[in-house]
Amino acid sequence: MRKIKVEALTKEAFAPFGAYYNMEAPDGYPLSGELHRFFPDRLTAYEGHNVAFSPILVKRPEEMKITQVEYHTTTAEIILPLNDDMILHVAPPSAGKPLPELTRAFLVPKHTLVKMNACVWHLAPLPANAPELDAMIVLPECTYMNDCTVVDLTADEQFVIEK
Repeated sequence: MRKIKVEALTKEAFAPFGAYYNMEAPDGYPLSGELHRFFPDRLTAYEGHNVAFSPILVKRPEEMKITQVEYHTTTAEIILPLNDDMILHVAPPSAGKPLPELTRAFLVPKHTLVKMNACVWHLAPLPANAPELDAMIVLPECTYMNDCTVVDLTADEQFVIEK
């Protein structure tokens, strides 16, 4: 079975799949007042719909074997890991057929907001260290009902993620 090694999250490495911003250590020029520093518009995603904020809890599996992947045709997906670093596997967009051979896995630090572009293959984030990951998913409401294609990988396409 193919194995994918988790790699560090860098802007260059993640650029084909989306963007990210560390919300715990904001950088750049802030708008400041006497009691605040505000860092506006550090990560944007316009979807033209109501935006929904959905918690996800993911238990750490004994083996990080990936047997399914999904994508959203018309929307980016945003994920914010809250209690732990997360492992996120992604593959480039394709015409409805997964590209497991092009999958990469990234270690996303806790409190780092990640935006995956539309059509990027992925599935639920995985906890890097904790027994269960607590994360926030941001999508247009009801995306899971009207724009979510889940594909079962064949035995040859399945892979294991290693730290």
